[in-house]
Amino acid sequence: MLITVFGATGQVGKRITEQALAKGYSVKAFGRNVENLIDRESHEEHFKAIKGYVFDEIEVYNAVKGSDAVISTLGGAFDGTDKTRSLGIKNIVQQMQKAGVKRIVALGGIGVLNAGGNIYIMDTPGYPGIYLPVGREHLAAFNYLKGSQLDWTFVCSPDILNKDATGKYITSIDYPPEPNLGKITAGDLADCMLTELIQNDFIRHRIGISAI
Repeated sequence: MLITVFGATGQVGKRITEQALAKGYSVKAFGRNVENLIDRESHEEHFKAIKGYVFDEIEVYNAVKGSDAVISTLGGAFDGTDKTRSLGIKNIVQQMQKAGVKRIVALGGIGVLNAGGNIYIMDTPGYPGIYLPVGREHLAAFNYLKGSQLDWTFVCSPDILNKDATGKYITSIDYPPEPNLGKITAGDLADCMLTELIQNDFIRHRIGISAI
């Protein structure tokens, strides 16, 4: 399997790359700052580093063309001024549809999970206002996925700890898991996203996740 990873140099993206290569998959790692990955490309048969801009249609099209699947761990500013999460996903979706690539697992935030009925967690009373700008970015990304023809899965993460995988986490569909500790390691989040990409248990659904 050939996987294009967007946000490949971030704390989750780099662990997805490592885990995918360890499982024998091929990876195209896309990002603006991939210079430190170029050397790896020269001696890693199944790895390619692609320097590019996620808003550029041609660069993203070329990155996804020929791939079997896409994983996006795009980040951005916490205050919502950076539209990488939303407009980045919009461009990825458009270019995947042009290239005929159907499968994507993308990273979002816990605020986009259901709180009950059709209410998002981010719309409930008491949801911290500081998280609303980035929550709106995640919601916009989710809506682009939901409105597409792709086989998407949106992993809605709580606070991410910059630590390796422990294997100790739980998931749920469209709602937060119980118990919900409000945190997950980057390694476990990477494991969850890569596992879902292969097993296809949550196609066209959101995933809630928490450490245990």
